[in-house]
Amino acid sequence: MRRMRRLRALGIREMVAETDLSLKDLIQPIFVDERISVPRKIEAMPGQFRQSLESLPAEAGLLEDLGIPAVLLFGLPAQKDEVGSGAYDSQGIIQKAVRLLKETTNLVVITDLCLCEYTSHGHCGLIKNEKVLNDETLPILGEVATSHAEAGADIVAPSGMMDHMVSAIRSALDVEGYTDTPILSYAAKYASTFYGPFREAAESGFAFGDRKGYQMNPANFAEALWEVQLDIEEGADMVMVKPALPYLDILRAVKDMFGVPTAAYQVSGEYSMIAAAAEKGWLDERAAFLEALTCIKRAGADMIITYWAKEFAKLE
Repeated sequence: MRRMRRLRALGIREMVAETDLSLKDLIQPIFVDERISVPRKIEAMPGQFRQSLESLPAEAGLLEDLGIPAVLLFGLPAQKDEVGSGAYDSQGIIQKAVRLLKETTNLVVITDLCLCEYTSHGHCGLIKNEKVLNDETLPILGEVATSHAEAGADIVAPSGMMDHMVSAIRSALDVEGYTDTPILSYAAKYASTFYGPFREAAESGFAFGDRKGYQMNPANFAEALWEVQLDIEEGADMVMVKPALPYLDILRAVKDMFGVPTAAYQVSGEYSMIAAAAEKGWLDERAAFLEALTCIKRAGADMIITYWAKEFAKLE
């Protein structure tokens, strides 16, 4: 008689595990703030900090020493304006951070490519009469991408969910000679409440409205597959599903249908729920994060962007 429990004994359980979560799968996000000189605590994300340009090399060096292979950079500029000009300034915060990391580490440097942290209104594109302008934003995203590549970014990751952003970015990179710079597209990015803590971390809240007009409806499944297919057709080398844990069905379908390198972003709300509950003694932090990350990997993620990468590395 078949007994499934035979293979669940200590030792045997690990031998027959179907999913192997590894440090090489993980990407650590870093917020770099142009206005500070020392790390600043992010209240909504226990254990996380904004870094300054001065503190960034030490933080990145620690991540590299721990064996974390890659970082995803978000910038907080000293000034914002209506068109997010700081996003494509050659002396902008991200451009400076990229150059610094490439000079001091061998980390793979991925740059988030969006305008929301740089615009005074907090939206991901240009605005007219409180409407986000899709096509008018595309050339600016191309400028941002080329400025990141010029600074030395290994991968650019557009996250604004503008239609045809991948095509515009690929064209701009190719024209400027950055034909080898890969694009990791936030292809299936949902309008999620789980982004809440990030808005404090990156100061990317919006002055009016919301982002439901360009980010996906959580009720939709087939739409995500169209988004991914279009981005691949336009030149995306890798795609992302965001958030991760509430959208494992999307992640599995994307990986099964397209087979391209696929990332999942364990976003700020996913992180903070576990971290805050652990602070209260309601959850075992280590066990909860390991379970969540393993489930994300099991569902099809080749790469997982997680704020817990450093803690995972310390377990290795």
